[in-house]
Amino acid sequence: MKDAQRHSEDAAKVFNEIMAAPDKGIPKDLLDKAQAIAIFPGVTKGAFIVGAQGGQGVVSKRIPNGWSAPAFFNIGGGSFGAQIGGSKTDYVLLIMNEKGLKGLLEDKFEMGGEGEVAAGPVGRTASATTTPTLDAGILSYSRSKGAFAGVALKGGTITPDNNLNEAVYGKKANDLLTTGATGGQVPTQVQIVPQTLAKYSSK
Repeated sequence: MKDAQRHSEDAAKVFNEIMAAPDKGIPKDLLDKAQAIAIFPGVTKGAFIVGAQGGQGVVSKRIPNGWSAPAFFNIGGGSFGAQIGGSKTDYVLLIMNEKGLKGLLEDKFEMGGEGEVAAGPVGRTASATTTPTLDAGILSYSRSKGAFAGVALKGGTITPDNNLNEAVYGKKANDLLTTGATGGQVPTQVQIVPQTLAKYSSK
């Protein structure tokens, strides 16, 4: 449970920091349309393996009364856009439709399909809703050394950390995010994730 609490607290901290500057954060109208949100704090890029990356994070799905308990996922492989040396990078993914969510729930979701994952717009509003970007199933963002921007993630993989999910909930990520429920109350140690997301999008 300590790992679950640490991942949850790290994810909530990153999301709060990103949203603290509305002119440079994720547009609220996109947040309100998102069916799920994935947050991967501090993903590392290993200088000794070309383009190798790894990190842990959470995915929370929108449910009728807010956001679900976080399911735990790993992110790795590939080279995710521009990065600086061996720096740590935070990633946020907005899952915008059922197709995007279905892809994420596969045992191994590989990013990079045409129109699948697109760089998300930044700022107060995403009024340019006619752009092809907003038709993507997943909109992605990164923050490295304080710079926050939309970035197209390609070549990376997202896999559920079902050892941790089953330890916390007795369920795999697929079951947790399909139902959006844990069969009871959200464990206190991970409540910070749905509570944080609800501050910015409670629809």
